[in-house]
Formats: sequence, structure tokens, C-alpha cells
Amino acid sequence: MTNLDILRHGEPEGGRRYRGHGVDDPLSEKGWQQMWQAVPSTPPWQTIVTSPLARCRHFAEALATKLQVPCCIEDNLKEIGFGVWEGRTPADIEANDGDALQRFINDPLHNRPQGAEPLEPFAERVWAVYQRRLQQHQGQHILFVAHAGVIRAVTSRILGMPLDAVYSKLKIEYAAIARTRQSDKPGSGPVLIL
Repeated sequence: MTNLDILRHGEPEGGRRYRGHGVDDPLSEKGWQQMWQAVPSTPPWQTIVTSPLARCRHFAEALATKLQVPCCIEDNLKEIGFGVWEGRTPADIEANDGDALQRFINDPLHNRPQGAEPLEPFAERVWAVYQRRLQQHQGQHILFVAHAGVIRAVTSRILGMPLDAVYSKLKIEYAAIARTRQSDKPGSGPVLIL
């Protein structure tokens, strides 16, 4: 078996706002606490792979140092880009952009903010990293430190659910962990462990 866990970053500085890969806020003090609390007392991870964004990378590097395991930065694990919404709060978008936010929430595939990264190519780049890392680290227990969008993209693919359904329905809390497992038997696909 190859196990791959995905840990979402904790709360970033600046509070709740849309920050894809265009806003690189570090973790807040509360965010650091959330991340350390999410780590089990006996961490199983043999390799850590992280998004390049500060809210993931700084913790991943600190955890790798503590566990004395390798830490790799993977550019394609960065969060989806939100275009003109980067750095804006939901309240600001609701106050200034009419019903754009509600349309996005209801149908994130077809109501992207202007200049936002398309959902399907984002999911493809994340899935490519997931598949490659499963192959490179067969038989190991890997940790990705990444974003809610990354967890949604992997979940969508494993469960065979449409992207828009996963993005509009699946809420991922700060410092949440999604666990996946891939059997080393030929023809076996990955499974999501809840």
C-alpha cells in the first residue's frame, strides 16, 4: 500500500478572503496552532510534498525538520487562481459585484471570476502531481501540505464526482486532513479514507 494524506493549511494572516496563488499570506499564529494540532502524536509520514505558497511551505518545512524527513516543493500543488477576486473578502464581492459570488458558489465551473484559472486544467495539474508522487513513493506514507482546492480536485477524481459538485458541496476546514490509499496491485485505483 501507498498512503498519501493531504493536509490543508491553517488560517492565514488577513482572515477569510479569496487567496488562490496570487496572494501569498503566511499562517497566522492561530493557523500555526491548527497545523500542529492536526499532526498525530506519532506521525507516519516518510516524505512531505508542499505547495510553494507560504501558508503551506513554512509549516511543511518545519514539520519535515522535526520529523527528519525530506520535504519537496511542488509548484503544481499551489491553489487555484481566483483572478480579480484574489485578496478580496466574500463581503466585499457581495457588496460590489452583485450576485457574482452566489452564482460562483452555485456553479463554480461556469461562473469563474474574471481572470481566474479554469477549474478543469487546475484539477488536471493537481491529479498529475498526485499520480506521479504515488509512483515515485510506492510503499511509503506521503504527506501533501496544500489547499482546499487540491483536496477537492483529488476527491473529485477518486470518487468519480463532477468537479462542480465537489467544489460547491465539499467544505474543507483549516488544517483538515484527507487520507488516500493506493494498492500496489495492478489495476487498483486510489481510495479515499474518511
